[in-house]
Amino acid sequence: MAQKIDIEESKNGDSIRMMISDLKRKQEIINLGGGQSKIDKQHAKGKLIARERINFLLDDKDNCIEIGSFVGEGMYEEYGGCPSGGVVVKIGYVSKKLCILVANDATVKAGAWFPITAKKNLRAQEISIENRLPIIYLVDSAGVFLPMQDEIFPDKEHFGRMFRNNAIMSSMGISQIAAVMGSCVAGGAYLPIMSDEALIVDKTGSIFLAGSYLVKAAIGEDVDNETLGGAATHCEISGVTDYKSKDDMECLTSIRNIMDKMGDSSKAGFNRAEPAKPNTEEKALYSKIPYNRNTQYDVKETISCLVDNSEFEEYKALHGKTIVCGYARIDGWAVGIVANQRKLVKTKTGEMHFGGVIYSDSADKAARFIMNCNQKKIPLVFLQDVTGFMVGSKSEHEGIIKDGAKMVNAMANSVVPKFTIVMGNSYGAGNYAMCGKAYDPRLIAAWPTANIAVMSGASAAKTLLQIQVATLKAKGEVITEEAQNKLLKEITERYDKQTSPYYAASRLWVDNVIDPLDTRLWVSMGIEAANNAPIEKPYNVGVIQT
Repeated sequence: MAQKIDIEESKNGDSIRMMISDLKRKQEIINLGGGQSKIDKQHAKGKLIARERINFLLDDKDNCIEIGSFVGEGMYEEYGGCPSGGVVVKIGYVSKKLCILVANDATVKAGAWFPITAKKNLRAQEISIENRLPIIYLVDSAGVFLPMQDEIFPDKEHFGRMFRNNAIMSSMGISQIAAVMGSCVAGGAYLPIMSDEALIVDKTGSIFLAGSYLVKAAIGEDVDNETLGGAATHCEISGVTDYKSKDDMECLTSIRNIMDKMGDSSKAGFNRAEPAKPNTEEKALYSKIPYNRNTQYDVKETISCLVDNSEFEEYKALHGKTIVCGYARIDGWAVGIVANQRKLVKTKTGEMHFGGVIYSDSADKAARFIMNCNQKKIPLVFLQDVTGFMVGSKSEHEGIIKDGAKMVNAMANSVVPKFTIVMGNSYGAGNYAMCGKAYDPRLIAAWPTANIAVMSGASAAKTLLQIQVATLKAKGEVITEEAQNKLLKEITERYDKQTSPYYAASRLWVDNVIDPLDTRLWVSMGIEAANNAPIEKPYNVGVIQT
């Protein structure tokens, strides 16, 4: 029997490794941005590409996390696509200071801003604001992508919000450094100059509200772009920029020197001990993640592969078993873990239920645990594999809505930082209660095994089929069983595509799709970032029905 289990685990591990291989293949393609020919053109101009610039700045290019790798995937195909949203965003160390780096990718439509580009840039600023992290902008952009200007220019969360944030961040004392390493035109010209310090690269960097062609058309003046807004103009005449660099490397070195002199910030004071690795073989985690989302597994075995020394102090272990709560450390940081349990568990009445569903007792337990973590100033980590809250008359009579609301209230009002990892299913209100994107996790990442939707693909497809068949019948149309099966297949394929973690990542519903082995790095770096922002308000859950 033991041998059979080992074989099943081995098969499962192999399937997960194939998903990880696919993830890495996708990332390699994305890393090429607009393609090798566009990269070669950048190099021919003496310029580094966005990822090379960031890597040059980082103390260790492997000790960082990337936000939004898959942003824009499958979108804007009528315009040739927008890999990674045309901007690269990473959190890492520059001169030993943790910061966030934002670099326009000039190989993608000359770094022009698509709607999703604005969303990604605003997400970078949000991370900076929440965690009081210094932010470095590496500017090389042609400005708004004009064919889509109506979707990026005028609204609250559009292009202009970035400059509003520049002003707010400055008033908060968050350091902003901007380097103009290529085009910086029109409204986008305000970003570097609203930063604390601005650098510009000679001959390749330029800043102006209107280029030479528009100036000629508007006021009849003949002037070249270099005279209009090049490095010499802005460093020697206008005083718009603070530093003039001969090339990309000198510019980036200057940024490192500026960061090296930066003082430390006040800390939130989260508890950290000496980091330790889990007491498991590194890739054992792959065999603890179910490839088949209908398979049972014990989430405590998954947790043991994520936490220091595989030590987990479980809270209310014998109560509310479809959610597992407890204390642990990740890379030394004390954390409170809230995880869905997807296996057969015995309830307080002796009934056996398949996990992944939140019951009244589980919601009540989780709410109390979340409140305890806030009381003790312990960051929260949510491990999502949830199909939703339990339905039916029994659950309604037990007050599932009341207990679910209690959990959502406790989580939504948390003042300690929250981090969410979508391991498997993330359906309906379960996504909300387990700190989905709408509830402001400091970081939210998905494993390739994730599935994010209002309900499962099978359930949704059947529901949608019934609606479409009823609509056709109401029109007097006859639909055969064969036609119904074909329609079901089409609906299922469309719905499954929309529930993919890559679909979610392309729209920034999650910050990235990651190798499960990178989870510890994401949580650790996330807490270190959050530790730069002292907690400024008391924990108050407001009115909760009991």
